[in-house]
Amino acid sequence: MAEYTTAQAGEPTILGEKKSVRMFDMLLFIVSGILVLDTVATGAAIGVEGLTWWIILAVLFFLPYALLTSELGSAWPQEGGIYVWAKEAFGPAWGSMTAWMYWINLAYWAPSVFVLFVGTMIVGWDLNISQFWECMIVIALIWLTMLIVLFPLRYTKWVASASAAVKILVVIVLGVAGITYAVKNGSANSFALSEFKPVWGSNWAFIPTIVWSLMGFEIMNSAGGAIKNPQRDVPKAIAGAAVLIVGAYMIGMIGILGSIPLEDISIVSGIADALKMSFASVFGGATWLFDILIVLILFAFVGNMVTWTIGCNHTLAATGLDKTAPGVFGHHHKRWGTPDYAIYLTGIVATVLTILNYWLFGSREDVFWTIFSLSAVVFLIPFLVMFPALVVLRRKYPDKERPFRVPGGAVGAWLCTILCTTIMALVIFIFFYQVPEDTPKAIFYGICGGGTILSMIVGWVLYLRAKSRDESAGGAGS
Repeated sequence: MAEYTTAQAGEPTILGEKKSVRMFDMLLFIVSGILVLDTVATGAAIGVEGLTWWIILAVLFFLPYALLTSELGSAWPQEGGIYVWAKEAFGPAWGSMTAWMYWINLAYWAPSVFVLFVGTMIVGWDLNISQFWECMIVIALIWLTMLIVLFPLRYTKWVASASAAVKILVVIVLGVAGITYAVKNGSANSFALSEFKPVWGSNWAFIPTIVWSLMGFEIMNSAGGAIKNPQRDVPKAIAGAAVLIVGAYMIGMIGILGSIPLEDISIVSGIADALKMSFASVFGGATWLFDILIVLILFAFVGNMVTWTIGCNHTLAATGLDKTAPGVFGHHHKRWGTPDYAIYLTGIVATVLTILNYWLFGSREDVFWTIFSLSAVVFLIPFLVMFPALVVLRRKYPDKERPFRVPGGAVGAWLCTILCTTIMALVIFIFFYQVPEDTPKAIFYGICGGGTILSMIVGWVLYLRAKSRDESAGGAGS
């Protein structure tokens, strides 16, 4: 395996990055990755009981996930993150497939994020944009993101940091404005205690979105070679980010539920709708302030994709450098040291998927939900490998130094692994089972199911080709 740990502070890593990332940078990077404005409205669409589901899943999933990732990230901080953990636990084939699925989801997800960008822009400023130009804007934003992440992490980390700060600001304003609106005009939805009772019924399809919204603790370890002191700082960054993320999501949901009736909440433009309603009532319109917030929300969408593009492409690059995938994935920019070929391929796949979905669907929400479901399933599959890696690595490497360990010894490790793996498997099933309303089942399963299977086949073929070439060359990449 390629060596990722020789760089000292200030020296370049194998990808040409310098160890420039400190604990606070990591905290903001994780917040930028996990706190996604895309799903605040989707969470609110569950209703007031959604707040209870957030608390339940924070305890049963988010906390175990944070503990598990803290141990893996501090013990194996090498460049590649989830790829390294899967490979060390289960071998190169599992590591390669895990990295591939983790990466390809990014190309699937980017269009859905920028569909929300366009939807927010249209609602916020009352624009009338044809479907063709919506598609063109989405494609332009995809390539703007790819251009940004070509620069080294010591520069692009500031985009992630600014994105995290903006997201926290937006959800605070959203929450305060929504609460103020509710006090002045009466809440758009009842917050009676009976409404908080969780019901496994018509809202069950939204539960996976909450779990999906909590994913991303491992993202910073994807570029582990750029972290100054991962053993010490990874657990601290994860703990701080967890508190900020759960609080921010719940504040944002309260703001939307306070100002928008449940039946009128749009998963595409819910934040803009809520802000517009609140500002019109509370601030007399305050057009200039509303416009600033819309711009900040739009920036947050771009910042979120920058964060994930950095993490996913560093993960894929590790497989190319390690010869468990085609070496082209490990190619890095001669000047900036970033995985440029992987970045270009991300843009190409995302562009093709954008064109395909705008051609097949006439509704912006159908485009969003179908792409989102595909990207979510593909993204979550690698965690079925990552979560069990904790107990496997404890057995395989009992003497490995672990600056942070999941509390409770073997029982604590197994409890975290079982909770996370079981919930993840259930969430993937629900994503497949639940077809969006008014979306033809054949098209949905063709894109979501067929896309997932095709992605796995392509990843496996790429691994076998890389393995064959490495063996022919007499290498030891596996």
